Amino acid sequence: MKAITHQLKFKLISLALAIAVLFGASGAGLKADSSGWKTNYPYVFVHGLSGWGSYDAVNRLMPYWGMFGGDLMEYLNARGFHAFAASVDPSGSAWDRACELYAQLAGTRVDYGKAHSARCGHARFGEDFTGRALIPAFSAKDRINLLGHSFGGATVRMFAAVMANGSDEEKKATPEGELSPYFAGGKAKWIYSLTSLAAPHNGTTAYCRDEYETPPKQNPLRAALEGLMNRFTEKKKEDRIESDHADYDMTLDNAAALNRILTVSRATYYFSFACSCTDRQSDGTWKVEARITEQMFRSSGDRLGQLSGVTEGGIVYDESWRENDGLVNTVSAKAPFGQPQQDYDSANVPRGVWNVMPVVRGDHMALEGGLFHVNDVKPLYVEHLSRINALGE
Repeated sequence: MKAITHQLKFKLISLALAIAVLFGASGAGLKADSSGWKTNYPYVFVHGLSGWGSYDAVNRLMPYWGMFGGDLMEYLNARGFHAFAASVDPSGSAWDRACELYAQLAGTRVDYGKAHSARCGHARFGEDFTGRALIPAFSAKDRINLLGHSFGGATVRMFAAVMANGSDEEKKATPEGELSPYFAGGKAKWIYSLTSLAAPHNGTTAYCRDEYETPPKQNPLRAALEGLMNRFTEKKKEDRIESDHADYDMTLDNAAALNRILTVSRATYYFSFACSCTDRQSDGTWKVEARITEQMFRSSGDRLGQLSGVTEGGIVYDESWRENDGLVNTVSAKAPFGQPQQDYDSANVPRGVWNVMPVVRGDHMALEGGLFHVNDVKPLYVEHLSRINALGE
């Protein structure tokens, strides 16, 4: 019976993909108002857990960015922006995914680092992107804007931090002449802006559970989508140590450890968007609004809306953590704890500070475009990218 149910769900997903191809928006139309633009650097979008990008075949059937609403990259490019969708390991750690992102941007072979790969038990080198870089040029002059959804937020933060500061561990472990330019650091100015989208900066209580609570089962949709991914086969999950996975990086304790490393750069503008599909109840818990929430996030959203406790590392998650988007706590998505931050003010947008945008009403997939709850994200991205282009040097 369970197998039949999974087959039915997979058929529904396949049907949904076909519908997306037939009825997705084409991206034709007027260009954005560029009269106030002072820059127009490329925009690199990085997907979240179990996601995909332009290097993956599934993206031609249903784009991760836009989904049923049509290809967001195509739409933005038709309006004068330069938008690209990266493809990184669906379940890899922030470190591994950032290394893959660098190779795609620089047009080189993935180097996970001599020290890191030895410690984590996988091959040092991965896919070769020589001759097929994601963007035309990448340098201190040809800067980029980064946008990361969900765990893509941790990925772009890791990438920006290594670009700026390099890796002392890799420098010490790697013979002279073998070190990737990525690990050398000194490239903070190559990143013009960084935007996180429903990102678990401080982890998510989805990985917390009560003493008598059984661990949540993997969602069938996530399993089906991961089954469509055929990339990064050299680093299979079972071959790596526990700390080399996205799931590890998203626990509260481990996210806090990352935050001590992934600091902001004064050369870069930072923005964050958090989502919420829950409402506060009279008893202090938060409940999902089913009308705007994908089925896969309804039970998890209600569960997150009730949790409180203390992690093994001593992090307290109380009522302030209960508002959520079905997968990530809203407070966690606003900005990394302890880092400079302010509510977005159009008259004062400093570098090296998290400019926290108003909370978006929607679930965890709302900023992708939604799956069965279609959300037209095009106006939001046109407005935000135009906002960045207007900042100036």
